[in-house]
Amino acid sequence: MKLKQLVGERFKERPADCVIDSHALSIRGGYMKYVGSGIYSLYPPMKRITRKIEAVIREEMDAIGGQEVLFPVALPGALWEESGRYESVGEELLRFTDRNNSRMVLGMTHEEAAVHLVREYGQTYTKYPFTIYQIQTKFRDEARPRAGLIRVREFTMKDAYSFHTSKEDLEKQYEIFYRAYHRIFARAGVPEVIAVQSDSGMMGGSVSHEFMLLADAGEDSIVLCDACGYRANMEAAANSVDNTGGLLAAPLEKVYTPHCKTIEEVVEYLGVPVEYSCKAVMYQKNSDDSYVIVFLRGDYEVSETKLTNFLGEKVHPAVITPESGLVAGFTGPYQMKEGHTVLYDVSLKGIEYLTCGANEENYHYKGLQLLRDCQVTDFVDISKIRTGGICPCCGRKTMQVKRGIEVGNIFQLGTKYTEAMHMTYTDADGESKYPVMGCYGIGVGRLAASVCEARHDENGPIWPITIAPWQVHLCCMRVDQAACKEAADELYAALLAAGVEVIYDDRDVRAGIMFADADLLGVPLRVIVGPKALKDNQVEVVSRDKRISTRVDLPRAVEQIQEMLRGLFEEIAAQVEPRRQ
Repeated sequence: MKLKQLVGERFKERPADCVIDSHALSIRGGYMKYVGSGIYSLYPPMKRITRKIEAVIREEMDAIGGQEVLFPVALPGALWEESGRYESVGEELLRFTDRNNSRMVLGMTHEEAAVHLVREYGQTYTKYPFTIYQIQTKFRDEARPRAGLIRVREFTMKDAYSFHTSKEDLEKQYEIFYRAYHRIFARAGVPEVIAVQSDSGMMGGSVSHEFMLLADAGEDSIVLCDACGYRANMEAAANSVDNTGGLLAAPLEKVYTPHCKTIEEVVEYLGVPVEYSCKAVMYQKNSDDSYVIVFLRGDYEVSETKLTNFLGEKVHPAVITPESGLVAGFTGPYQMKEGHTVLYDVSLKGIEYLTCGANEENYHYKGLQLLRDCQVTDFVDISKIRTGGICPCCGRKTMQVKRGIEVGNIFQLGTKYTEAMHMTYTDADGESKYPVMGCYGIGVGRLAASVCEARHDENGPIWPITIAPWQVHLCCMRVDQAACKEAADELYAALLAAGVEVIYDDRDVRAGIMFADADLLGVPLRVIVGPKALKDNQVEVVSRDKRISTRVDLPRAVEQIQEMLRGLFEEIAAQVEPRRQ
């Protein structure tokens, strides 16, 4: 491929609306073009990258017995009604009607379609276990798409579905996928991806893991324990708080706190440590708009995922009305109006005396004791764990909170979908049973963007050899000199004949422009044909990550370049866990 024929433009300026580096470099480097909110067209370089990622995924899925299928993007709403998700899933599911006024959806995930495909096939136990997978376009109507391909509305995803006759068999396949996913990410050049326990959310099921690439640009918070290796998504990590010590015993006292609505203003005004304050966070249930009041320690935050899981339904931030009896900024548990759902978080457990709102404008209480004054004995875990918090596994105060990008997930679904959609099989004893399911996803474009986020410098991406758009970037420095152009042309032809993927820049441009474009394309090896080295019958070879910088003799250039490429592939392979038989 010659660079002057490559569709797409590269430019120097960082786009103003790009909040993370991988997004900016993908636009600057001619990898993709904005079409609409969370929707992009891909130029050839990104398409070549995603095609290689898909090839890695296919190899690993086939190696563990996966069979590739393809589900529709547009699905009848009736399928989602069977599972119960047509109504239960929120606005992320794009619903529409066709010309026959039939309800339709755009698939954001394909559990329903998977069950529909094999419902008749899997009617006897002799067909099990089996695994199907697809690589397909999906659409999720994200409210706030951002960060380029990391959070989009339309995306390409590999999703697999396994079917079993027992939970034990599902657990075996789950472990096989767990290892296969680590192989996929290592082969894509990001072996540092870690697996963390996660909340199953709308997918359902009892066990799930997310595969996270630690990155400051990540939108997910994950918690890690350096002492025992515990890892979990913030929303799945159990919170435990040490509240030993506390304020001196005192009677309950109402205190005037003019214009102090936030917890920061209250504790500063009263001179009380925030660790001994109680704040109220108020929601309303989506189902009936009834109020849910969460009381927690002033320096903790509510996990809305934990809250909705506890309630069994979704909530939204409360709109306080006069009829509610609630006073925004001054709500407290003592003598609060009845009729609301009131929850006390574990972050309050063990604190003897607290400050809290007095349910009256400009007033708070000091000296509140939850047991004495409010008869509170039950606490629930609905808050987010914090750095320095107690590890749920080893009990040490060693928790660290970091940012991560979710590049994959796996779920043990159980019979959630097969039971709802009446998929059954007859076992060896002639009894009718529901198959047990697992599902396993990887976002292809998100993985490409995540690799860029992890592997770049200020000039552009540094693509791993396994997924790079090309293996060699050949630069002819002086196309106006016959000897230089002839040598570069001959080397280009020889590399192609040897099976090397080459992008060839033989434009008549300045060296700075040529090298800037090469940096943005991020090809692992750059071969420079210039008059200075040609005097010695040599060419320069430089790796994009600057670890290689050498000259090679022109007659042996193809051989030595191939040897360097083999070395780069071997470095990746050394990071990949061998397959288990």
